[in-house]
Amino acid sequence: MSKRKIKVGIIAAEHSGDRLGFKLVEALQDIFDIDLYGLGGPEVASQNIISPSEIDYQDLHVMGLIDPLIHLPKILSIRKKLLNLFISNDIDIFIGVDSPDFNMFFHKKLKSRSVKTIQVVSPSVWGWRENRIKSIKAYVDLIMCLFKFECDFYDQKNMQSFFLGHPFSQLKPKNNDEVIKKHSLDASRDFVSILPGSRASEISQLMPVYLDAAKKLLNKNANRFFLIPAANKKLAEMIQSTNGMNEIPHRLSIDSAQDFLSLSSISIVTSGTASLEAAVLGSVPIICYKTNKLNYAILSRLVRTPFVGLPNLLLQDHIFPELIQQDLTPEAIVNSFSEISSEAQKYQSYLSQINDSMLGEGFEVAAGAIDNLL
Repeated sequence: MSKRKIKVGIIAAEHSGDRLGFKLVEALQDIFDIDLYGLGGPEVASQNIISPSEIDYQDLHVMGLIDPLIHLPKILSIRKKLLNLFISNDIDIFIGVDSPDFNMFFHKKLKSRSVKTIQVVSPSVWGWRENRIKSIKAYVDLIMCLFKFECDFYDQKNMQSFFLGHPFSQLKPKNNDEVIKKHSLDASRDFVSILPGSRASEISQLMPVYLDAAKKLLNKNANRFFLIPAANKKLAEMIQSTNGMNEIPHRLSIDSAQDFLSLSSISIVTSGTASLEAAVLGSVPIICYKTNKLNYAILSRLVRTPFVGLPNLLLQDHIFPELIQQDLTPEAIVNSFSEISSEAQKYQSYLSQINDSMLGEGFEVAAGAIDNLL
């Protein structure tokens, strides 16, 4: 029996969203014969996607409130090209992965053309800008949540949601001996992972602070060795060019976060998905974030949740250190490191609680839920 043919539009430009988009498209291909249009990272792009010419998915890697304004002409150009691509090919479904503010434009425009709209990864309406729920209700047919507490929030708002679950629920720490061999590391060293972020703006803001902290940690223990994963070659070059990088012993490698975190009992992590990845792989995260002063002045007035880091949000408690804005200093990182080291067993016990809160219905059931929309 031949599969039904459908045309799917997708935007999955974030580094973490690329994997989610790939897995969902893969599950849909078991049900449908798909023509795929839109924009994604390397994994989504591998699915024979048709994208507008002269667009790089990394052009959408801007964050905060100020950077998008600076890059607004380019963002608007990309948005127009993508919308034209979707309309001219008469897509049946639009899937926006992460980037909810960018994707809402497409949900609104395409919903008016009777396209079924799906948002994968809920915006943090439970934490800030709750008024966005009105647009979600009006323009999104199905929202797929990574965490159970998000579905509970939508239930309270009388809106349909789907508990996809987080892909990290399937993560297991890598074999240490294999990782050490793979990256030519010295097993006798004390490994510390530093995850500076997947955006250039994060690296430029945070890597100098992390580097200063690493030097102080090295002064306390000369056997320490720093493991630094980069999302891609461009970001790796940016990290390596940070002034003073050669003053610490380190290994910088592309797409090695899971390898490195598996070796590190403690990690210094830029707030976001990486903090959750660290926790699942058994590395206690020191959760850090800093943006420019104007961004922070605006955002700090909008946030309603007392927690920033995903591991703390899932546990609904301030368990892991959060060093935000002016609190993020090399000294604060070193102090947090010392505190975790002195109570290692306590922190490890909290890590074991996180996985259970992320196990959802999965991509196969999600594909069936999308089928039911058609």
